[in-house]
Amino acid sequence: MKKSFLSSKIHKATVTDSQLDYEGSCEIDVSLLNAAGISVYEKIDIYNITNGERFTTYAIEGKAETGNICINGACCHKVSIGDKIIICTYVDIDSKEIKNHKPKVIHVDDQNRILDLNTYENVSLVE
Repeated sequence: MKKSFLSSKIHKATVTDSQLDYEGSCEIDVSLLNAAGISVYEKIDIYNITNGERFTTYAIEGKAETGNICINGACCHKVSIGDKIIICTYVDIDSKEIKNHKPKVIHVDDQNRILDLNTYENVSLVE
């Protein structure tokens, strides 16, 4: 049996731009993608802390060390520039792998610079 678990999270990022006339996706500074272990074109869930909206899209690579997080396409209707968001990915894990799973969590400041990178301890199983 497989279960879905948090794989990575960029916590309390600030939306820096939005481009409605775009195919879709979320452009994220590649430095943040790499630190979080998020791949280009990987499915991401975005949770808007500012207004409560939640949506799914995919990540595309933005220029390194800029702090840019640009929401593109229809998702623009769910965020405003300056909103605080959480960007998450998930992974399906076989029951034998659960004990060794450690999600990556990045906390960023208001300019989306990395404050810290945490790898949570092993997942504890509730039985």
